[in-house]
Amino acid sequence: MSGLGVYLHVPFCRRRCDYCAFATYTDRDHLLGAYAAALRDDVGRAVAEGALVAAAAVFVGGGTPSRLPAEELCSVLAAIPRAPGAEVSVECNPEDVTPGRLAAYRDAGVSRISLGVQARAPHVLASLGRHHAWEEAVAAAGLVAAAGFSSWNVDLIYGAAAESDEDWADALAGVLGLPEAPPHLSAYALTVEPGTPLAADPSRHPDDDVQARRYALADEVLSGAGYRWEEISNWARPGHRCAYNNIAWAGGDYLGFGSAAHSHRDGRRWWNVRTPERYVAAVDSGRSPVRGEELLGPEQRAFERLALALRTASGVPASALEWAPGLDGLVERRAGRFVLTVAGRMLASEVSMRLRPLSEGHPGPAGILPR
Repeated sequence: MSGLGVYLHVPFCRRRCDYCAFATYTDRDHLLGAYAAALRDDVGRAVAEGALVAAAAVFVGGGTPSRLPAEELCSVLAAIPRAPGAEVSVECNPEDVTPGRLAAYRDAGVSRISLGVQARAPHVLASLGRHHAWEEAVAAAGLVAAAGFSSWNVDLIYGAAAESDEDWADALAGVLGLPEAPPHLSAYALTVEPGTPLAADPSRHPDDDVQARRYALADEVLSGAGYRWEEISNWARPGHRCAYNNIAWAGGDYLGFGSAAHSHRDGRRWWNVRTPERYVAAVDSGRSPVRGEELLGPEQRAFERLALALRTASGVPASALEWAPGLDGLVERRAGRFVLTVAGRMLASEVSMRLRPLSEGHPGPAGILPR
C-alpha cells in the first residue's frame, strides 16, 4: 500500500490504563472543543500550503478518540482531502460505542473501527487498569458489525501477571466466537513503560517465556481461523489489512496532527509539542506546533525501511540479511526473501542487527522499531 497517510492524535482519556505511557490526559476535557478547532485549523493550513493534497489513509488514535463528541471529530475529518477509496480508521473504547456515534462516523466517511478490548476475564481487565466489562465489548462489536463498516479491528493485550494460559485462550476464543468475528485482530505483548503504575509494581511485570507461549498460541489460533499474519502483532483476513499501518510499515510518508503527533516525509521526521494546551496555543497564535525534527541520511533511511519490512510477512530481500548460524529457526527463505518464523518474530530486534545497511556507529533498531 502506498500514498500519504494522515494521523490525528486525540490525547483525552476518561481514565489512564496502568500500562499506558502515551501522551494522554484525564484532566483536560475542558479543551475538547478548542482542540478540535486547532486540529481543523492545522489541517487547513497544511492543505493551503500544499503539504496535504489527498490522503490515502487516515488513522485517528490516542488517547481515546471517542472522547471527542462525534460532531467535533467528524468536522476534523471533513477538513482532510482524501483520495478515492481512502481508508479512515477511528479507535474507540467499547463503552463509548453507540448507534448514533457509529452513524455519524459512517456519514463522515469512516470505514474502519478499532476496538480496544484488551482482555476478556474481569481480573485480567482489572490488572491492566481497564474499566469496561467483556459484555460491553461484545455489545460494541455487535453494533460495529451491524453498522456496516467495511472493516474493523479488535485489540488484545497478552502477558498480564494476572492472566493464565487459559485466560488468554479464552480471550482469543471469545473474540473469534463473536456473532461476527472482526476481520482484523491485533495482539500486543504487555510492555513495561517507565513512569507507569505497571512499572512501579514489579509483581505485575510480564514474564518473557510466558509471553512467548501466549504469542505462539495466538498465531496458531488465528492462522487456524483463516487470518493471515501481516506484522508481528497483527493478523487479518484477506482484504482487511489496515491501510495506514501498511504505509507506516513500508517506511512511507505520513503527516501527524495534534499534540505529540509524529510525521515523516522524504527522510525528514518531526514531532509536535506534547501537551494539548501547548498545541492549541501554538495553532491559535499562527505558530508551528512542531517541537523537534531530525533528518535521516540515506543509509539510516534504508536501514529503517528494512527493519520495518522485517516485521512484516513480506520480509526482506535475501541479500539484505547477513546470514549467521544464530538465525537458524528464526527466519525462513521464501521466493528469494527472508521472512521471520514465529520464533523469529519474538526476537525481531535481534534479527534486525544482521541487516546489511547497519554500519558501525549506527544508532540501531531500538529507537525506531514500533511495538
